[in-house]
Amino acid sequence: MKRAPFRDCNKPGVPGLFCGNNRTVSKNWKGLWAALLALWLAATMVAAAAVATPAPLAPTTSTESLALEGSSLVWVDANANRSIDDIARAGDSLPWERLQDGQKYHAADEALWIRFDATLPAGTQWRLVMMHPAVDLIRLYHQGPDGRWVTQQAGEDITQSEWPLPGRVPILALAPGTGEPVRYWVRIERNRLDFSVSLRLYAQASLLQLRDGEQLVMGGYFGVVILLLAGALIAALLFRDRALIAFALYVAGAGAWQFVNLGLAAQHLWSDPNWTYLARSIAPGLAAAGALWFIKVVTEPARFSRVLDFICGALIAALLAAIATNGFVGTRESNMLVLMLIGVEIPLAVVLLALLWRKSVDVYQRVFVAGFLPLLVAATGPVARGLSLIPSSALNRYGLIVGTAIQLPVLYYALTRRAARRRETGVRASELAHTDALTGLWDRATLLARMDDAVKRAVSQRHQCALLGVRLTNIGAIEAEMGRDVADRAMIVAASILRGVATDIDVSARTAHADFAVLLDGPTSAQAALSRAQQIVARGLQHTPVLPQSTELRFHVAVLVLPDHELDATRCAKWVDDALSAMRADPKRAIRSLNF
Repeated sequence: MKRAPFRDCNKPGVPGLFCGNNRTVSKNWKGLWAALLALWLAATMVAAAAVATPAPLAPTTSTESLALEGSSLVWVDANANRSIDDIARAGDSLPWERLQDGQKYHAADEALWIRFDATLPAGTQWRLVMMHPAVDLIRLYHQGPDGRWVTQQAGEDITQSEWPLPGRVPILALAPGTGEPVRYWVRIERNRLDFSVSLRLYAQASLLQLRDGEQLVMGGYFGVVILLLAGALIAALLFRDRALIAFALYVAGAGAWQFVNLGLAAQHLWSDPNWTYLARSIAPGLAAAGALWFIKVVTEPARFSRVLDFICGALIAALLAAIATNGFVGTRESNMLVLMLIGVEIPLAVVLLALLWRKSVDVYQRVFVAGFLPLLVAATGPVARGLSLIPSSALNRYGLIVGTAIQLPVLYYALTRRAARRRETGVRASELAHTDALTGLWDRATLLARMDDAVKRAVSQRHQCALLGVRLTNIGAIEAEMGRDVADRAMIVAASILRGVATDIDVSARTAHADFAVLLDGPTSAQAALSRAQQIVARGLQHTPVLPQSTELRFHVAVLVLPDHELDATRCAKWVDDALSAMRADPKRAIRSLNF
């Protein structure tokens, strides 16, 4: 075998490491690797020591709350078989890590252990609060003065009567403050979903303030939900509108989901943990299926595509099947299936609403689309968190509440206005015997009947009412210059102006082709009647988008204060008509008072 050539150490360009024979080179390399290994071990020991010894939590008497993230250690017991004695005995030999904000843990068939030290001011009482209720079981351990373990537990696997402090979320008491450090261990179980730990220490007074604020906000929120649900049911019966029925079911489903998700159902409705488990299994999917059916009813996807309509129906059926499976089986996989189907629903809803926005000319349908946007944005957070795509945060835990609180009133307004508009045609058809077909105002006979009643009340109660006779003087010129269609629109605008200046108890009527009248029914005065007349004249001169740019509505108004001696309604109306006919075409003298 040919030997490697000898390298002369004195030769320029040859490093000292490679000087001498091969045995010398091997010894040099071994020394280098040993030094690197020693440095790595030292760095590892320093890092482990740093992880194992976080600074104790040391609140002052003015501190309201402290987060455990960054000041506590966490370790996952993969077999969930370690007792508190095992954990305490193992001490720093376990691979503890710093608890990080938003870090997610896969806790199926596992137990999550958290360790922290706290030095509480003497005479103070602090609580450990899990900031969200969705945890199967949480236990808090510390050693009492006699060395025995003091144990507390809460969570959805046990009844609220077994909690140290029943409430919406688990709350556990720390040892009374003595000014000395106390070590605590927390054991958490949650089997169906990954979750992020959100633990905080609260002073007793701060916790009471927090609970009072929560009760105020949630009481107001669910009060609005119940009010809108009742309003939607009443409106659905009144208007016989299928969209309002779908909205009522959607509000009920969304409200029930939030009631369960926030822990209020377990706190107020039942004590059996099995009901909480079942409610958490089916409530999200039912709310999502109800929301998609509601959107389907309003958008009517069959108008755009039969395939899109079939996809909506199939997804609703798949959601209902997944909900039933999750309710009976209750595995991690069935729960993830429900979440994935909800994740598919969000882009489908966006497509349906975008088509409705694009194809619709109804302003209320566009208001409906705008009302759904906050919820769709807010819903992406919980779904992504449940699928372990993003860490947990207060925004994606409570974003749905904010989105729903914004959305529901907007949707209720849009749907009721749309239903009222659809019903308006039928209402107007049923009232044609007493109203004008073009403007929808009352006719002359109805006005005279109401005027007789108003005069009788004014005489008996010793107050005044008034009659405004209104004539649209330039309607002939508008029709001659711009056509019958523009003239009809001008008449409708004139009727809208009269409705705008009248109150609910006043009567607006069309008495002739270009003549109108407003009966101010109720206690009024001459000055108030003149003010209404001025409003009519001024609004007629303002531009309205439905008429050509240069079009003005020029009104003459005659004002008659009632009662006037023994004049009845017919003679009062004739007096006003004669006064309007006698008025000159002078825009500066557009108002005439008759008896004051």
